[in-house]
Amino acid sequence: MNGIKPHADAAPIVLPVPEPFNYPAALAYLSRSSDEALYAVEGDSLVKLFARGGEEILVQVDYEEDGSGGSTAVRRLVAAFPMGDAPSPAMRRHIEAYMLEWFDLDRDLEPFYVLTESSDLLREAGRTFRGLRMIGIPDLFEAVCWAIIGQQINLAFAYTLKKRFTETFGRSVRWNGRDYWAFPEPAAVASLEPADIMALQMTGRKSEYLIGAARLVADGSLDKQSLLQAGWEGAESKLVAIRGIGLWTAHYVMMRCLRMPEALPAADVGLLNAIKAAGGMERRPTADEARELAKPWKGWEAYATFYLWRTLY
Repeated sequence: MNGIKPHADAAPIVLPVPEPFNYPAALAYLSRSSDEALYAVEGDSLVKLFARGGEEILVQVDYEEDGSGGSTAVRRLVAAFPMGDAPSPAMRRHIEAYMLEWFDLDRDLEPFYVLTESSDLLREAGRTFRGLRMIGIPDLFEAVCWAIIGQQINLAFAYTLKKRFTETFGRSVRWNGRDYWAFPEPAAVASLEPADIMALQMTGRKSEYLIGAARLVADGSLDKQSLLQAGWEGAESKLVAIRGIGLWTAHYVMMRCLRMPEALPAADVGLLNAIKAAGGMERRPTADEARELAKPWKGWEAYATFYLWRTLY
């Protein structure tokens, strides 16, 4: 456990949340798999380990609401440090920025709900999950790895592989009899051989892709800021130029990490199945048909995808 650092601040981080914000729906989404390795849902709390450089800080996130409810209520997320460690100023800024992106707290969702009400495909999902913000993957390396791991396998097995990968190459702290893990750092994965990852039941190709991505992130060739600055088309081009990243993976990363609202993984089987179900269609649409159906969602393709996915899992 880290000691108190010079200029460290042990006070909880408090983030006001916008309206609408549906914390129970967020927790339900985050509870999808018992094999999730990167955070724990414990009652109404989220517990997550943040690790950067030599610093490891365990964070417990809770939702608080003051007032009698309605428009006068004050709602906030509170991130406390249950192990008693105080994060350094840099780590504190990192945790705050991470939480803002994790819960997409700076986006106005009202235009999206105007859209869902006008869409036969989105209306039910919009009403059911109102206030659910897209749960992001703020760390670029984690987002790329998760997308690669999930290629051409079902979600349950993807979680199993991510857990093995994290618990083999990541870092952990122990608190209250439980281990909490941080995703492996790029430098740690960059030094591996494919056989090291294949031992986890990962394919040889995926093992190579993960190591290749790690080396690009570790040496600075692939970084989040440059992708954001490149814009939607530029980010897509940069990502698909990387071995192991096709259009599906690129759009998944653009959606979950870069928070680009136009991202649309149109060939995703889950999305196509959700469109079929929402539209009462006799057959699953093709990717091209999905792109055509998504034209009215312009500027909200990523959120529409997230909500449709949520109708399935």
